[in-house]
Amino acid sequence: MVASTTPPTTASMPERHAKSPKPGEKIPSHFGYCFGCGDLHQSGLHFVSYAGAGMNLTGQFVVTENHQGAPGLAHGGLLSLAFDEALGKLMWLIRAPAVTARLETDFLKPVPMGSTLFITAEILGQEGRKVYSRAEGRLGSPDGALAVRASSLYIIVPMDHFLNNAPKGYLEHVAKHKELIAFVDPEFDINP
Repeated sequence: MVASTTPPTTASMPERHAKSPKPGEKIPSHFGYCFGCGDLHQSGLHFVSYAGAGMNLTGQFVVTENHQGAPGLAHGGLLSLAFDEALGKLMWLIRAPAVTARLETDFLKPVPMGSTLFITAEILGQEGRKVYSRAEGRLGSPDGALAVRASSLYIIVPMDHFLNNAPKGYLEHVAKHKELIAFVDPEFDINP
């Protein structure tokens, strides 16, 4: 059975965590070398996002020559990655570590190299550990042509999921370089 990205009628809107980024505040990168949002990844997206007033965010990235599929156009898989990043950053609003269970992406217009894709994302509801959300990407401005849209299902997991699946040697390296990682926060609890 395939999981749905549509919230069931029994889903409710989660509460925004008191320690989540404030409206207008930049949502931090969880890891400096993350291809999606890390500042240290040389050819990454460098996706930047800001918390909205509700259970939403806005963000953007510039399509560079490193992001091409067809000549001069963003790679579809890379655009899916951008939406996975935007939708995943919504978890900062409920301060719950989560993994992508399902991501559906609709490509409506080509996204050319050199363009800025503006993404808005919002949580639609939560049922247990399942968080449902959607996003839209517009070309050139927040009000530009709709180019891509996505919907997702995330599953809240214990922080140990990430720590137990990373190579031990790499975690030791990261522990010595705290500037690389933000997601190992002892107060980053699972919000029931």
